[in-house]
Amino acid sequence: MQAAVVKEQLLNIMPKNLLMIFIRNPKLGQVKTRLAAKIGDDLALAAYNKMTEHTAQIAKKTAADKMVFYSETVVKQDFWTDNGFIKAKQSSGDLGKRMEMAFEQAFDGNYQHVVIIGSDVFSLQTSHLDLAFKALKTHDAVIGPALDGGYYLLGLNKKMPYLFSDKAWGKPSVFKDTLQDLEDVSVFQLEPLNDIDTLDDLKQEPKLLKQLNRNGKIY
Repeated sequence: MQAAVVKEQLLNIMPKNLLMIFIRNPKLGQVKTRLAAKIGDDLALAAYNKMTEHTAQIAKKTAADKMVFYSETVVKQDFWTDNGFIKAKQSSGDLGKRMEMAFEQAFDGNYQHVVIIGSDVFSLQTSHLDLAFKALKTHDAVIGPALDGGYYLLGLNKKMPYLFSDKAWGKPSVFKDTLQDLEDVSVFQLEPLNDIDTLDDLKQEPKLLKQLNRNGKIY
């Protein structure tokens, strides 16, 4: 039922570019658990909220339709609503299956260039998103490697379901394995960025630490 609703939404709009954002519903003790183990649930949730708000602010400026996918429940009124994002719930399955289904729905909705990101890369800027969509005009895929060995952005011009299977999600082999899967198509690589999952990752983001009123004194 959810897939049918999403498909109907997309068919009613039908522009060229779609930016999809995967987020977790911000619940205490259920986000950034590795970070929370070091700094506590309250501060980890505050950090995650700052990261998602940053993602919404930089995403709304790019020339594309924007769709936010909640992990559990679609929230009717929040800052995503205020910034005009289409909303949906992620499908079931592991991360790979959920991304595969999101891309499938997007291409079934007649989008030509589709980019997916998460919400925990505080150094991500609108310029990265704009460059990704620009690269998709001349490349089959675009990927943004994360410093931890994963990727923070993936853009495609067509369905490639094989990219989302047989991956050790959350492990440092994901980017390398995905790049290997893309060896027969043209790929544009963005610059590596810091995906915040641990305390060491957070220490590399002084602007975020300042917003948390910690000025680096978080440990």
